[in-house]
Amino acid sequence: MRSAMSQPFFAFAMRTPREGLHSTPLVGGLQRTLWTFVAIAMSVVWFALLDVRKLQHPDEGRYAEIAREMQETGDWVTPRLNGLKYFEKPPLQYWLTAASYQAFELDEWTSRLPVALAGWLAVLVVGYAGSRIASPAAGAYAAVVLAGMVWHFGIAHIVTLDALLSFWLAAALCGFLLAQHAAAAPFERRAFMLAAWAAIAGAVLTKGLIGLVIPAGSLVFYTLLTRDMALWRRLEIVRGILLMLALSAPWFVLVSLRNPEFAQFFFIHEHLQRFLTNEHHRVGAWWYFIPLLVVGLLPWVGMFVWAFLRGWREGVPDINGFSWPRFCLVWIVFVFLFFSASGSKLPSYILPLFPAAALLVGWQLVRIDSRALFHLVWPLALGAWALLALTPLVYDGLIHRIADPRTPPFVYAKLYPYIVAGFATAALGYTLATIALYRTGERRRSLAVIALSLATMVTIQLVFSANDAFRVTRSSADMVTVLENETRPAFDRSAPVFQVGMYDQTFPFYLERTTTLVAFRDELSLGLDAEPQKGIANQDDWIAAWQRLPQAYALLGEDTLGKIAARGVPYRVVARDPRRVLIARQ
Repeated sequence: MRSAMSQPFFAFAMRTPREGLHSTPLVGGLQRTLWTFVAIAMSVVWFALLDVRKLQHPDEGRYAEIAREMQETGDWVTPRLNGLKYFEKPPLQYWLTAASYQAFELDEWTSRLPVALAGWLAVLVVGYAGSRIASPAAGAYAAVVLAGMVWHFGIAHIVTLDALLSFWLAAALCGFLLAQHAAAAPFERRAFMLAAWAAIAGAVLTKGLIGLVIPAGSLVFYTLLTRDMALWRRLEIVRGILLMLALSAPWFVLVSLRNPEFAQFFFIHEHLQRFLTNEHHRVGAWWYFIPLLVVGLLPWVGMFVWAFLRGWREGVPDINGFSWPRFCLVWIVFVFLFFSASGSKLPSYILPLFPAAALLVGWQLVRIDSRALFHLVWPLALGAWALLALTPLVYDGLIHRIADPRTPPFVYAKLYPYIVAGFATAALGYTLATIALYRTGERRRSLAVIALSLATMVTIQLVFSANDAFRVTRSSADMVTVLENETRPAFDRSAPVFQVGMYDQTFPFYLERTTTLVAFRDELSLGLDAEPQKGIANQDDWIAAWQRLPQAYALLGEDTLGKIAARGVPYRVVARDPRRVLIARQ
């Protein structure tokens, strides 16, 4: 008999050990064929539009370009951005993206493929774990819930490191929960714990020590709260640490040997200083993550509050003295408070708490009374219909209030049909869920859960499609296309290319070559200090070099262009958008 991990998606929710291969078991009142259809539909929605929009500045351009240079140079040890050493993060996602380029092509969809796969694998892992530690129905619900959470779905479709980090931490969390479960046989406990340690190694290779801090911190605080010391004897600590080091340490050693400046920058600057200071200018108030958490949990925010308030009381410890719901609660709180205390905050930092939240929600969806669930869902439908009705009335006035010369009203105007379609999709899906819950029944509950998540997934995809309107200000793709199509004179690929007083992260990716920075340092300071010959420190030196060149190209801002024009510097405008100008020497 095949293991549960070898079954099709959600199959862990379709068969219990007592059922034969030819049976058609019900989980949540739905048969195997319907769950399979749900899995296929969600998979299509998840992966369908990876190339619908151009890469955007800064994160997507940055991480796609590092991988492009790694694949082009063949140097898989020292990450480089725009040809300069770049040690802010470890290389695992760069490796995966570079491999994606080699396997397929250099494109937007191959840049996003590793993070999208990571997000989808987290759904699978959470579903499998939920089916083992709670029930098959709870596992199915947890998977569907996580797939349809705004933050988990959204960030898994943007080229950042957080989706991959969140997958590894979800795998570590689930491996740990499975290993501590009372029903786990000794060989299963050992295997699941070693899998958790291996996942921690993946997290460390993705984003550094935070991959160890979150599991370790959650474990310590759980132990302090519950006084459950027995679980420490089930952690496979010696084998686990050796396995984690064997998987993660070689790159750190090798990159340090090749780059003496790495250790101080990575461990001191990127970890201690980033957490303890506001040096990176990402300061946020103590409540910074609260609205992000509320939005990120949609459409499950009400159900999450329900599960959060009941999780500790109803999460009764098993015969081993361990309570997985309580541990998930501690994990969620630790992640939230840890990043709230940090001097550097970004919206995606709290992503690792969402898999734990999905497990709790999936568990409680099996237990909650249908009428209570109905009262948690109908406000979502009402809110979606209200937004749909208000949008035509307020949209025009709103965009003229938020627009500025750098992002003019016509950009926001392009979003309108997608926003209306998104609200309509959400309103319809949430209404169908509300109707399904109006009467009790396990089948109706499952259909409502599916409708809520699937409608949210489609809505977010529509929002992402609309987001491509910002390519005119957030991507260099169109500028590079104009440059490459020049005929009088034709684009000279051998000519130098500069970025003056700025660095657009997407420009080297679409140009498929590095550029020379002029009077700009920012996050590339370490690389410029290590190899100063690769940059030009001030505009005077660049102007002198520019005037000597027969042909060259430069990307710069309108204000910088005005200054060099006033000095009589020769140039020809190749392309222009509200934020940047691309010029040629001839």
